[in-house]
Amino acid sequence: MQQASDYELELMKIIWANGGVALYAEIVAGLEAKGNSWTKNTIITLLSRLNEKGMLTASKSGRRNTYTAIVAESEYQADQTMRFLDKIFEGDTKGLISTLIQKDLLSSKDYDELKMHWKDGEQAK
Repeated sequence: MQQASDYELELMKIIWANGGVALYAEIVAGLEAKGNSWTKNTIITLLSRLNEKGMLTASKSGRRNTYTAIVAESEYQADQTMRFLDKIFEGDTKGLISTLIQKDLLSSKDYDELKMHWKDGEQAK
């Protein structure tokens, strides 16, 4: 899977938040809600790059373009997490978790919720 730039990812987040489909106007509104005012050319260029990367498709609906995510948000997050884990921790999941705990980025409540999630997953097998 191709990696999106930070700006491309902002557009994908808006499309994902809109159920995976968004009109150009909805994308602009999403950017404005986040305090971003990008030019039309910038937005169109980024959407075109995302199309080339196979992350979304564009289709005409009258005079409007509809953008549809091909890659699900959870799929992209999983891919990027694996890339991060491999790049920074050489695939060592325990190293990542250890760092999260040592730097107080994982609360005891988070830890308990993860244990319950893991336990529930084991029971479902």
